[in-house]
Amino acid sequence: MMCPYCSCQDTRVIDSRDTSDAAEVRRRRQCVACTKRFTTYERVETRDLRVRKRDGRIEDFDRDKLEVGVLKACNKRPIARAAIARLLDEVEEELRTSGDNEIPTTHIGDLVLQRLRALDEVAYMRFASVYKAFRDASHFEKELRTLRQEKL
Repeated sequence: MMCPYCSCQDTRVIDSRDTSDAAEVRRRRQCVACTKRFTTYERVETRDLRVRKRDGRIEDFDRDKLEVGVLKACNKRPIARAAIARLLDEVEEELRTSGDNEIPTTHIGDLVLQRLRALDEVAYMRFASVYKAFRDASHFEKELRTLRQEKL
């Protein structure tokens, strides 16, 4: 590890700790040459996820894009921000552990819908209307009937 002060490549670790979410290791280091201390963070390198769009295009997975869609669906609903973050974490974790490098948007949408259904029915219907491209009120009615039947 190169010292950010003097560019010496000889440093030693003084202290190591996991971060609060255990996703990273925080390391305090000291430069052997200038004796200044600095902090580094180490985390597991995750593989890049690619998303196959309905029109055949392939893009990098963008969690922020997914978050925008979920936040729109949850807008003005009594849903805690932490619950939304948990939903996004679960979806991303499932995608990363699936073993697939290229994931169809339909699969991502299904994962989100599954979790939104359990979280809030209105948010579910909002997300479904965009994801399933409802054309008119009859599509809403049909989806609502399905939702109610599954609830019984």
